[in-house]
Amino acid sequence: MIAQLVAQAEAEGAGLVTLRAITEEASAAGAERALARLGLGDEGAVGDVRELRELLSAWRDAKKSAVRAVIGWVARVAFALVLIGIAFQAGLTGKLGQ
Repeated sequence: MIAQLVAQAEAEGAGLVTLRAITEEASAAGAERALARLGLGDEGAVGDVRELRELLSAWRDAKKSAVRAVIGWVARVAFALVLIGIAFQAGLTGKLGQ
């Protein structure tokens, strides 16, 4: 198809419409080759890509939840340490042993 368009462009003096058609055909052929090289040129590729996107989304959600949980635990531990420090400063530790 590209060869026919190039021949047509030479015969017509390469009009703008013809050059655009050549560009579109070359782009489509290149995209098809690139997808085939990546293993995404078959019918099942759409489902595979959709599944990979879902997995990536789930991974991002899990990572976000894990970070939030760690931050929550760090905040709790820091608060507990502050309370223990206040207890020592107030002298409440001696009263706990009695």
